[in-house]
Amino acid sequence: MITDTTNFELERKFSLNPEKLWHLLTDPRMRESWGAPEEGMVLTVTKQDLRIGGQERHICGNQDAPDFEVDTRWYHLAAPSDAVFTETVSAQGCTFATSLVTYRVQSLPDGCRLGVAVCVSSFTGPDTLKDFEAGWAGALTNLQALAESLDA
Repeated sequence: MITDTTNFELERKFSLNPEKLWHLLTDPRMRESWGAPEEGMVLTVTKQDLRIGGQERHICGNQDAPDFEVDTRWYHLAAPSDAVFTETVSAQGCTFATSLVTYRVQSLPDGCRLGVAVCVSSFTGPDTLKDFEAGWAGALTNLQALAESLDA
């Protein structure tokens, strides 16, 4: 099977300062609260090691039976502005895709801007690429709602 690839960039603005947004992006309990992209889904961090070379693992999927495992490895951390990591998604012994993700947080006079750049290689066909983009878009919408609730 041919490896399908894509890349996409998403951006959101926040009224939080970069340090507070960084906390939401990197703290495992915060990530659990915004990382599942849609209603009825969960994300549970089972291993966290936030340092260059560190590894994270979380499970996600339907709240009744989250069956996706995500292995993350951190390559660059420059708090509160930049992070680079990979994520490999698998389930039931099948690896679906690997992505390279870059967070870039820019300070603004009234908060900050988050840019997320994602490059994905799918090992299971082009539909997985669409799922990645939809998943990130949904998660960032949740992150924005969480940030707004904290800022209120």
